[in-house]
Order: sequence, then C-alpha cells, then structure tokens
Amino acid sequence: MDECRPLSRIFLFGIQHVLVMAATPISAIFLMSATLRLDHRLTVDLLSAAFVLSGVGSLIQSLGPWKFGPRLPFMMLPGGAPLVLFLAIAEQHGLRTASGAVVLTAVFTFVVLPAFSRLLRFFPPLVIGTMIVIVGVNLVKVGAVLVTGRPGERGFADTTNLGLGMATIGFTVVFYLFFSGILRQLAVMLGLLAGTVLAAAVGAMDLGQVAGNSVVNVPQLMPLGSPEFNLLAALPLMLYSVASMAEATGQTVINAEAVGKDIDARTAVPKTIRGDALTSLFGGLFGLPLMVTSGENIGIVRVTGVRSRFVTAAAGIVLIVIGFLAPVTRAISVVPSAVVGGTAMVVFAVITVLGVQMLGRSDLDKHTSTFICAVALALGLLPILIPGVYAGFPPNIRILLESGVAVGAVVAAVLNILFHHVRPAVATRLTASRTESD
Repeated sequence: MDECRPLSRIFLFGIQHVLVMAATPISAIFLMSATLRLDHRLTVDLLSAAFVLSGVGSLIQSLGPWKFGPRLPFMMLPGGAPLVLFLAIAEQHGLRTASGAVVLTAVFTFVVLPAFSRLLRFFPPLVIGTMIVIVGVNLVKVGAVLVTGRPGERGFADTTNLGLGMATIGFTVVFYLFFSGILRQLAVMLGLLAGTVLAAAVGAMDLGQVAGNSVVNVPQLMPLGSPEFNLLAALPLMLYSVASMAEATGQTVINAEAVGKDIDARTAVPKTIRGDALTSLFGGLFGLPLMVTSGENIGIVRVTGVRSRFVTAAAGIVLIVIGFLAPVTRAISVVPSAVVGGTAMVVFAVITVLGVQMLGRSDLDKHTSTFICAVALALGLLPILIPGVYAGFPPNIRILLESGVAVGAVVAAVLNILFHHVRPAVATRLTASRTESD
C-alpha cells in the first residue's frame, strides 16, 4: 500500500480511477445546473471546481498530511445525498444560503467529531439504510427530470430527449453485459460517451459553446455569492453529516481490509472524517455541495490488486489538471442534459440498492424494525412524491418538512430510540419493580 511504483505506471492506474468516478461529479454538476437553472458560464466554473476539489480531497485522504486523511487509497467526489439537500436549501432559501449551509456543516462536523462515537449508536443500519433509500429515490427523480424536463413546461417529455436518455441507459447495460473486469466497471462512463456520440449524430448537441480562447480555467471563489449562514436551513444537512460519519467509518474499515492494512479505527476513522470536512469546507466556498469519500474505487483496488495509495494520489493530480483545463471542462459542459440524466439515473439508482442492502442487514424480520422503516419511508417519501404538500405551513417549519431525507432520518432515529432503547429500559424497570413488590 505504501509502495511508490514508476510514475508512468502510477499515473496509468490513476487515470483508471478517474474514469470510473468521473461520471459522478459530472452528473452532480449537471443536476445542479438544470435544477437551479444556472447559466453556462457558471456551470463550467462549478464543473472545474468539482474536479479540482475532488482531486484535492483525494490527495488529502491518500497522503494523510498531519491529522487529515487515513493514508488509504481513497477518492473524493460531490456526495449524492448532500446534493439533494443542497438543492432543496438552494430552491427554498437561495444559492448563498445553500453555500453557507455547506460551510456550517463542515464546521459542525469538526465540532461533533469528538462525541461521534456516542451518537453512532442512534444511527444503526436500520436508520442509515432507510435514509439512503429515500436519498436514492429522490436522486433518481431529479435525474429523470434531466431527461423529461419539468411537467407543465415547454418541451416536457420530448421524444428526442427521451430517446437519448433511454439509449444512454441501454448502452450502459450492453457494455456491462458484454464486458468484464475493468471495462465492466467503466460501463457507466462508456455509456455516457456513447450517448454523447449519438446526440452529436442526431444534431442534439450545441457545439458552439465549446469554442473559447482561454486554455486555463481557474475556479472562482464564491461563484454563487458570499455565503449566508442560516442554522435552521442548514439543519437537514447537519443531521445528514452524522450519518455520513457513520458511512465513512464503514468505508475506512472496508478500504483497510481491501489493501491488507491493520488500522486502529479510533484514530483512522477521525482522520477520514476530518479529510471530508476540510474538503467540504473549501467546497462550500467554491459553490459545491458536501464532498465525501467514494466507495467506488475500493472495488477497483479489489479487482486490480493495485493497493498503492500513491495511485489514488496520482488520480487526484489528474483530476486537478482536468479541472484547470478550460477546453476539457467546456467540452464536458455541452453534453446534452438528457444523456447526463440517463447516466445519473443509473448511477444514483445504485444508491437506492445500497440502502436496500443495508436494510437487509437490519433484522427486518422483527416487527418493530419493519414498522420503524415503514413509517420513516412513508413520511420521508411524502414531500418527494407530492411536491408542495407542506406549502401551507410556516416557512421555518417547511424547511424541515420538505426535506424528505431529513424527515426520514429524524423519524427513523426517534422511533429507533423509542422502540429499541426507551421501551426496553422502561420494561426492565417495570419488571424490576414488580419483582420487588412480590
């Protein structure tokens, strides 16, 4: 894991990591752009920042300077669940408040980290799995809007866009069916490229915006304006950060096992979380949602057997270079939204599956666990499936109620405490009292 191979080989394997994870930041920025109706210039700037910050975060996690980063082969990217919460905050309170919420959450992570181990027992797989399922459903819906457009607006369900979106998914399925090994892991990226080629062939791409005189593109600090700090608006994102820390715990342990490194989770996990928080802090200042460690590259490590953390560090350098190359970011930015939407639906549906897998390890055969999951899903999915259901409530209350992820997480956590902590304790005390009376 600590072996540094020849630079040519390290960068070759690093590019492989980049290809596997590149579809996620591209999809995330396109979702932001389409949902918040950002102009092309701002989209290019955010795309550049996403690549640069993903590279910086990968370097931090792989090299582990000071108390940041576990020195494991990790990649970082804009998170799926935090993206949904970022978009919800931006739509309700504006882009500046959304950026401020990211900064506040990063600071909150540093503050809560010492007490994290005590909070973790209130977020078992049942709670986290329920939340991830809600996140996945929400993300698939957002990705689908890139393909279909918004109901009631001009061009909704355009057949060309629908065809491109479905063709992109079809290409991805074909590549995954017939390829194996690393090429199979690149199926999503290859599907995106094939969909883009098809879009160019049918004349659905605007190539005029690719042209430009600049060669270097430096991400702009605070492109959405100076962050505005609203604790109430940031609360759903803060709640998610606790669950994100639990996820980082599992990823750190799994990654260490994949590379055969014995770690002390009590010291390695906080380093991973600090790396996430530091990268997210800078990400918020550059207009991005929370940045998280990626579990995708762990699969590459297992398949290839290449365990060196310097490979993911090299991948971080490649991402930074891509972010600064203006022609590359401009070319990526003209990919039709329908193609990106088809890719996003596949990428983010995987999140739903991961949530289902986690729920499968949550003793759902117990009636109480099934009941907790059912109630949390019902209340968490309500504002996602029926937008505007809480429109009649006061603005401050609506902030929380309209965040399906936050509602699902809070309901699942509270019911878990009531059924699995409070109720057994009360029953034990009542039994003890009866015994003493007898």
